[in-house]
Amino acid sequence: MSATLDLFGNTKIETPKTEGIKYAGSKLKILPYIFDMISGIEVDNVLDGFSGSTRVSQALAKSGFKTTSSDISVWSETLAKGYLLNTKKPSEYKQIIDHLNSLEGYEGWFSEHYGGTLENKEKRPFQLKNTKKLDAIRDEIDNLNLDEVSKSVALTSLILALDSVDSTLGHYAAYLADWSPRSHNDIKLKVPLLFQNTRENIVLRGDIFDTVKERTYDLAYFDPPYGSNNEKMPPSRVRYNSYYHIWTSVILNDKPKLFGKVNRREDSRDEVAASVFEEFRKDENGHFIAMQAIRRLINETNSRYILLSYSSGGRATKEELFDIINSAGKLIRALEIDYKKNVMGQMRWTNEWINSDGKYLEYLFLMEKH
Repeated sequence: MSATLDLFGNTKIETPKTEGIKYAGSKLKILPYIFDMISGIEVDNVLDGFSGSTRVSQALAKSGFKTTSSDISVWSETLAKGYLLNTKKPSEYKQIIDHLNSLEGYEGWFSEHYGGTLENKEKRPFQLKNTKKLDAIRDEIDNLNLDEVSKSVALTSLILALDSVDSTLGHYAAYLADWSPRSHNDIKLKVPLLFQNTRENIVLRGDIFDTVKERTYDLAYFDPPYGSNNEKMPPSRVRYNSYYHIWTSVILNDKPKLFGKVNRREDSRDEVAASVFEEFRKDENGHFIAMQAIRRLINETNSRYILLSYSSGGRATKEELFDIINSAGKLIRALEIDYKKNVMGQMRWTNEWINSDGKYLEYLFLMEKH
């Protein structure tokens, strides 16, 4: 674990390099602040409770923490296995990656539904030349009979490569009308930015309440997919399952039934795949249902410390958040981050929110449970 001293004389953990897909909930920018927040406390066994693209999990594991990565999605589980469970030298995967790159592409299921040509007016996320390679590579990964971690590494490499040649705004609920410049590039797999793990990290897929039920941690980090504050925005616009349906199909290679203009998986329909943390409605008492889920999660988590991310674009009031935190423990530190102004503010101990009328600010709350 690389560390220096901060202004207060506490050991400051350096933020390691990570990689990931374009992701609406990406914590790349917030990683240094996360490490600032936890630098002054004694923790070893940590949970990343909504791991998504796994950047936080990667950083924690790379820094030497015993890390548990948990998420509901199968593609997040695959990325986490590739990064957190790998014990080999990264160079040992080069032969597999070179082999996959050498394959001749062909038109299969992915090309049929997600590949487009310059002449084709239908909006598609990838150019046909790249989906042909995708079809060949994905089938070959199954044929190679790789062990679980090696297969996860190969699939991680494939997803990262696809993410670099897509024609989207970073998610797959809509595709660009015109081909993006990067979509013209030829897909090429690379060995991911792996590291040799020396700790017994854990990767879990499933409901977060099941994850925390019978496990204990020193620190739990939660960054739930808060529903949007925009009352006019339909819930389907904020559902992560609909944003990243293609990654699920790439991982499972199950050729599911599809629907809609963008060919989403049937099981990503909003009524099927909704998360309580993305629930945009209020209960009979006027409380956002998503915030009551946060309250329950904090109460049920067996962890001395909880670090909570919150975006001001989410459906919560400041008072409700502070009530949740203060009813379960005490607030130790709080940070407000304004990316547009590149400003970080230490929040006042009186629980006032600095610059509280600003839009789209990111907050970090570190609490110690009773």
